[in-house]
Amino acid sequence: MKTKRLLIWGMLMLMGASVAGCAILEPDAPKDGAKKEKTEQKYEKNDKEKDKQGKKEEADVESGASESAYTDPKELKDEYDIVIVGSGGAGMTAAIEAKDKGMNPVILEKMPVVGGNTSKSSSGMNASNTKFQQEQGIKDSNDLFYEETLKGGHGTNDKELLRYFVDHSADAIDWLDGIGIKLDNLTITGGMSEKRTHRPSDGSAIGGYLVEGLSENVKKRDIPVFVNTDVKKLVEEDGKVDGVVAQVQGEKEKTIKADAVIVTTGGYGASDEYIKEYRPDLEGYVTTNQPGSTGDGIKMIEAVGGQTVDMDEIQIHPTVQQDQGILIGEAVRGEGAILVNEEGNRFVNELDTRDAVSGAINKQTDKDAYLIFDQGARSRATAIEFYASKGYVVEAKTVEELAKKLEMPAANLEKSVTSWNEAVKNQKDEAFNRTTAMEHPLDQANYYAIKIAPGIHYTMGGVKINTKTEVLNKDNKPIEGLYAAGELAGGLHGENRIGGNSVAEIIIFGRQAGVQATDYVKAED
Repeated sequence: MKTKRLLIWGMLMLMGASVAGCAILEPDAPKDGAKKEKTEQKYEKNDKEKDKQGKKEEADVESGASESAYTDPKELKDEYDIVIVGSGGAGMTAAIEAKDKGMNPVILEKMPVVGGNTSKSSSGMNASNTKFQQEQGIKDSNDLFYEETLKGGHGTNDKELLRYFVDHSADAIDWLDGIGIKLDNLTITGGMSEKRTHRPSDGSAIGGYLVEGLSENVKKRDIPVFVNTDVKKLVEEDGKVDGVVAQVQGEKEKTIKADAVIVTTGGYGASDEYIKEYRPDLEGYVTTNQPGSTGDGIKMIEAVGGQTVDMDEIQIHPTVQQDQGILIGEAVRGEGAILVNEEGNRFVNELDTRDAVSGAINKQTDKDAYLIFDQGARSRATAIEFYASKGYVVEAKTVEELAKKLEMPAANLEKSVTSWNEAVKNQKDEAFNRTTAMEHPLDQANYYAIKIAPGIHYTMGGVKINTKTEVLNKDNKPIEGLYAAGELAGGLHGENRIGGNSVAEIIIFGRQAGVQATDYVKAED
């Protein structure tokens, strides 16, 4: 089963890799030097074969999805109770809730497969005071989760959304468990003080597992899913949204009526247009986002008077493999990995907030670094197997041998590992004041490294919603019949998102959107 999950996750990750082949370049960034070029040459040997295999797997996924996994375009009706635009975690969650409450929902997805950015999620789902925490003796509270998330967002989070978010996080874990998606393996991410990041039982990446589980539940309920279906605009009349205009399989545009519309199209981390408009300083950065994350839903909602917030708040993730824009999940650091620069020296608290770690990496030589970990960490963070299968992991029997392969001073790397192990032993990191994920020293051969650098990962900005997921206009009034959830919505995370909170957001607010849209439709009947 674990092998199947890794394969599914790997294929889904490949779906988003095609737009992310550039390296980080900034206005005054140094060009790749001879040393960097030499290092990269060592790992290019099998690139062509890997690219061929990746393209084949991507084609297989697309072909299978288009032909058999989804609803025949000929079956698309003219009207549904609820139209859901976007098939990521929030969209599928909303559809399941709506269906279970008696509605007739439909999911429209512009890409050839479901999943969106959820497919690329890695570390896990944050939740507080859950049954799985209690079973493992972890003392946590909603208030602590609230305060740490607020601190992570520099106090700029929408406090009403955040309060609802933490108070409904444990319920979301229970709901997933109730539909066969168990997340009982716990780890920690940057900015958190307790293990509240919930993962699949085997410790694998959450993305493929979650998409697979939600997809099975959608299919079991006979909820129609139309892929390659590009929603062009929302239909609005007399201040009420009551449908969409969509283009199916490139054919003539069609109007689909609905009593309510839920938009869950994700963020804009793959949109050159939005990046240039709101954060030109990030132009040229590699992105971890799948190609469909271009802000379509935001444009559609703005066209009917919707309000946006925090559009310039774009998160840079510190640990991104640069060739294909693959996120190296925070769980690797959460299971004990350290970061060293090209000289082999530690330089940061690896589990500080993402903006802080990214900033520290950008101050290093060539603005990159290496994750260093041992066999113990690899065994606990099984997502590493996917990274290894892609050729991202450098392996050695000793720390000294690893340093030689990375072309860095062996004495420095050995000192960094030895000092870290001493910090774990004493439970005190005097160098960088790290206080979390210090249970395991790096002392189990073999030893490994993954070269990383920051990349565009998440967009905190988006449309403004209330705790009922109703989209608000510029007067802060709900737009009747219109709901939104997931990365599309802004405000929850403030200036910086904590790792593990995005998956929690899509489930918590996806459920709420399904419930609230259903209540609205029933009240209108």
